[in-house]
Amino acid sequence: MTTALFFGFVALMVAVVLGLSARHLGRRTAGGLAAGLFVWLLYAGSIGYFGVIRNLAMRPPGPAFLFIPIVAFLVAVILWVRTAAGARVALAFPLWVLVGTQVFRVVVELFLHELWHAGLVPRMLTFAGPNVDIYVGASAPFIAWLATRGRTGTRVALVWNVLGLIALANVVARAVLTAPGPFHLIQAEVPDLMIGTFPYTFIPGFFVPLAVVLHVLALRSIGSARSE
Repeated sequence: MTTALFFGFVALMVAVVLGLSARHLGRRTAGGLAAGLFVWLLYAGSIGYFGVIRNLAMRPPGPAFLFIPIVAFLVAVILWVRTAAGARVALAFPLWVLVGTQVFRVVVELFLHELWHAGLVPRMLTFAGPNVDIYVGASAPFIAWLATRGRTGTRVALVWNVLGLIALANVVARAVLTAPGPFHLIQAEVPDLMIGTFPYTFIPGFFVPLAVVLHVLALRSIGSARSE
């Protein structure tokens, strides 16, 4: 049942991303994004389903086939969003949309909690442990509303986005350091097996990059608006 719900949530968030892109960037851009998402999700799903990510005997180890493309993509986004074209895209979305969409993280955290009970992730990756990401997601609607309240709301949104990135970096670091492989430096009650377990590969493969991109676009939008 949890697996079916997870697939449904992935599909819902893909639809949300494409719908918002079509509305604010145009159908042509949304079409290109849809093609890119399809290719990426097919790739990430395949290496999870066929056990590539779990294969530590490979050189490089299996997790690298997921993490290296994600890191490269996020670095490219961070560099691109600093350009004039990146600023135009960031400003095309209302700030409250970029912030409010982060509410999806509440659902991701609920799935992580279930995966903890299933023995696939350690407690430290959940809101029962030191993972505070659920509070970022839960506060997103309120911060989105504040972002429409003028300069004070925008300043609050700026701080919230920075704290959201820190919270995300915290859980991602713990996930990597508790996962089997060369970076398994933190011993927990169970290792992080979620990364290589299909379909939950989409948590690091889709939801984490989505959260980072929303934060980066929001920060660029705030910075561009304040410089005008």
